[in-house]
Formats: sequence, structure tokens, C-alpha cells
Amino acid sequence: MITRVLATVLTCLLLLGAGVYLGGHPEGLPGPVRDALVGDQDTRVVQEAIDEVRDTYYRDIPRDQLADESIRGLVKSLDDRFSNYFDPKEYAQFKQSQDSEFEGVGISVSQHPRGLRIAEVFDGSPAKRAGIEAGDVVIAVNGRSLKGRSQDQSVALIKGQPGTDVRLTLLHDGKERSETLTRSTISVPVVASKMETVDGTKLGVVRLAQFSSGAHAEVYAAIRRALDKGAKGIVFDLRHNGGGLVTEAQLVASAFLEKGKIVTTKGRSVPERSLSATGDAVAGKTPLVVLVDRDTASASEIVAGALQDYGRAELVGTRTYGKGVFQQVIELSNGGALDITAGQYFTPKGRNLGGKGTAQGAGLAPDVKAQDDPKTPKDEALATALRTLQREAA
Repeated sequence: MITRVLATVLTCLLLLGAGVYLGGHPEGLPGPVRDALVGDQDTRVVQEAIDEVRDTYYRDIPRDQLADESIRGLVKSLDDRFSNYFDPKEYAQFKQSQDSEFEGVGISVSQHPRGLRIAEVFDGSPAKRAGIEAGDVVIAVNGRSLKGRSQDQSVALIKGQPGTDVRLTLLHDGKERSETLTRSTISVPVVASKMETVDGTKLGVVRLAQFSSGAHAEVYAAIRRALDKGAKGIVFDLRHNGGGLVTEAQLVASAFLEKGKIVTTKGRSVPERSLSATGDAVAGKTPLVVLVDRDTASASEIVAGALQDYGRAELVGTRTYGKGVFQQVIELSNGGALDITAGQYFTPKGRNLGGKGTAQGAGLAPDVKAQDDPKTPKDEALATALRTLQREAA
């Protein structure tokens, strides 16, 4: 009995020793076993390169930094401005940016070849007090050029702790200027609404800032309030709305559509699926106009495209952004995440709004053209939307 126990212990020790040795010397393993335990040849080469740089380069670079840059280079090689790698710090900031409250300077932005084009400056924000205007382009943050960076990476440089300073280099009417701003906590309502009266007709205006989790519930509540106050029609304002969750787009569109397909998504590694109206329309027959601009993108285009395809609403404004792909966020074991293009989406009539591959497309053409003049206090595009709606609702 004792002999058997000793034999078992010795066998375990031998196996443990062999495992430790082979773990550090995988070349001693048979090919199939080696690949199963330590990855394939490509994986090993990448790890080998990181190890060699870590051990040989003239200055010390932390291993996690080398890993981050390896992943970043991999994603950059896709040549897809919609795909990003977030290191752990950037991913934490990205998740925070999905909330309606964040620390920054009070601007919403879109991608620009030289950096970030400012789409909107929020009232009472540091940017507003500094005289920064919609249409300005942020080309550097604290002296670091934004050219070649993704939108999310550039935004992450602007955000920071309240009370800290950030220096923005901007292009305004073709001229460079710098502004040092003190970051503060910015509270942006996901949904804002108001009542307007045009030629005696009461109309509701509901504006959605982003398709964040739970946004549909706020949209539904705002519509109900407007209808309770006697609104005969709704202007749904999706200007400067860069999108968000596809499921929220389905639920928001369902507020205005009683039935029918809203969007179809297709991808190489994700199953094709169609999202349809949920049957919970709160304004299924209420006259409707959707207000759009060049910053209306992604989930916003899904909603606007579905409503236009069914003839449920007229689009008023300018052409939308033209994004025909969607991204999937994949969290990684280091606390970072991949945000990569996973497939394309199609409107009920089968339209894809993007260009070839991930290129920017023509977007949605408005039924009624209108554009706001940022140099005047009046919102000309909204005024056109209200007049268009009033003719239908009266």
C-alpha cells in the first residue's frame, strides 16, 4: 500500500517537472500537442517578437505596453476608421462616454481627416464660454496631433478629471488658434423635448442625442407628454446623433411603426438577423417628420431609413453620414477591448447606406432640404421641419 502511494507521488512529481520544463521549452513538444497547448506558429512568432523587443531593445519597455501596441497595429492594418483597439484605460473612458454625464469640455464631434469636427457646443460648457463654435476642427490636444487617430482615441485625449486643463488647437475659418479649457462635469440629456405652435397647430419636438441603453424609454415618455399636451404631430430630431446600440434603434423605430422589418444585419461571423417592430407603437399614426444632418449616422440612419422606406415620415435636412456597417465590442482579458466592424446593415428596402466596404457612402437623401445657419440665432432647419409637419398635421 505504501509502495503504491510513493509510486503515485513520484509519478505526479515527474509529470509536474515535465510540464514545467516543456512549458518553457515548447519546441520539445510534438507539433499537434504544441499547437494545442501554446498556440499555433503565428501566435508563437508574435509572442517571440514581443519577447525579443522586451529583452533586446536599448531601453526598457513594459510588456503590457508592447502587447497594447501589437494589438493596435493589428487593428490599424485593417484600414478601417470604424475599428479600434482600446487599451484598459481607454476602454474605461469609452464606457464612461456612453453615459449622459461625462468629464470634458462640452462638445459633440464627428471624424475629420485632420482630427475632430465639432458638431455641437453645449450651453454652459467650457467650450461655449471659450467661444468655440460648431464647424471648428480640433487638430491637436495638448500639442499632440489628432491626424491619423480614430475618433474615440481623439476624444479620450480631450476627456479627463474635472478641474484639470486641456489645450485644444483648432481650425476656425481656416485659421489656427489655441484655447486652454478647464474640464468640468458635463450633463447632456439623452432626450430633450418641447412644444411649438405653428399657425395655431400644436407640435411636439423630441430630440435624441444618442442610442444609449434605455434611450427608447425616454423617447416614449417624451412622445406621450407631447401628445397629452395636444401635439398633432412630432418632429423627431436626430441631428448630431452619431448612433449607438442597434437594439435601441429597433425599439425607438417601434415607437412610430406598428409592424414591419426595421433593419437586417449581415456579417461573416455573426448570423444574419432581422429586427422588426415590437408592436408597442405610441405614435403609430401621428404625423411625423425626422430632422437629419451630415452627423446623423449609424443607428440614427437605421431609424430614419426605416421610416423613410415605409413612407412613415418625411426626412428634413441634409444628407446623412452614410455609414453602412456596424461594430461589435469584444472585451479582452487585459481589461481592454476590440471595437471592430462585424458586418453590414440594410434598411427594409435592402438599402445599404455605406460605400464599398467600410467607405463612407451617400447616406440618406432628405425629402425636404434644409440647413441651419450657425451664424444666426434661429434654427432654420427646425423651422422648415415644423412648417413641413404643420401642413401634414393641420
